[in-house]
Amino acid sequence: VQLQASGGGLVQPGGSLRLSCAASGRIWSVNIMGWYRQAPGKQRELVADINREGFGACADAVKGRFTITRDNVKNTMYLQMNSLKPDDTAVYYCNADLRTAIGSGLTHYWGQGTEVTVSS
Repeated sequence: VQLQASGGGLVQPGGSLRLSCAASGRIWSVNIMGWYRQAPGKQRELVADINREGFGACADAVKGRFTITRDNVKNTMYLQMNSLKPDDTAVYYCNADLRTAIGSGLTHYWGQGTEVTVSS
């Protein structure tokens, strides 16, 4: 199983980016998916997560600016980031709880990070 994050880059303050996280490999079902971020010198923090039914929640720091969605057919999660601020600069990581076979337990997977830099 692999989680592939993409979509990071350099953007000016006030700009937008869309991150994607695709799960691939031997997957039976994907439960909760989430985005975390880690800024230099800081601890990793939860940005947003979303359940299989599509109910998502965002951290207070990004509420109203970021939107989390997912496509269960593609096993892919998205993070639309608008009105970006320099404080949003970080490496963004995705994770997912998933089953690799019917009846198996949930296993937690992390993707590699994608770097977001907000700077003029």
